[in-house]
Amino acid sequence: MQVDRLHSWPTNADEARAVQDRLRGRVELTGPADFPVVAGLDVHYYGDDELSAAVVVLDGDTLEPVEEVVTHGRAAFPYVPGLFAFRELPALVEALERLTVTPDLLVCDGYGLAHPRGFGLACHLGVLTGLPALGVGKTPFVGAHETPGPERGAWTPIVHEGATVGRALRTQRDVKPVYVSQGHRIALDTATDQVLRLTPRYRLPDPIRRADHLARSSA
Repeated sequence: MQVDRLHSWPTNADEARAVQDRLRGRVELTGPADFPVVAGLDVHYYGDDELSAAVVVLDGDTLEPVEEVVTHGRAAFPYVPGLFAFRELPALVEALERLTVTPDLLVCDGYGLAHPRGFGLACHLGVLTGLPALGVGKTPFVGAHETPGPERGAWTPIVHEGATVGRALRTQRDVKPVYVSQGHRIALDTATDQVLRLTPRYRLPDPIRRADHLARSSA
């Protein structure tokens, strides 16, 4: 599949923030509601900043695998709060470019709007690919939220600086919530519906779980 190289990879924090500022205005918060083919993306770190980046493409209805790609490399950027995506983007972009199938939705292990600069990994990958994208975080990152009810599908808004940037969503009854945020070309209601559709048995969406397994097993 094609990924637009809209910028060179930054070498310092000022360059990285400038990229985020330039691309943030391209984020779209509405889009389609039907996604026949979905892809999960995850990165596993090992050794001395070495990493494996995995993309697993699934049939959106059956959750059966369609294609898998894994790449290996090193973290491309130092750890700086709010700029973590730049460590993983080059390897993830390489993995996406190796796909022979173009997914309809990217499901990222990370954040979209729920980010200190309003431009997390899911936003960045969505803008680079032009594809609908959403982020699913395992822990809260920015903003405040109430605890959702115990039943599957319960959610509460995540509010940061007066704006709703995502939802704390219960994907399984009495299991810790996940933190859903829009990345690109998707509405928040749709993102919530898709995360529930992709979590029939476990806390995390199947595309992310499978990408995590592939990244770890390939390290």
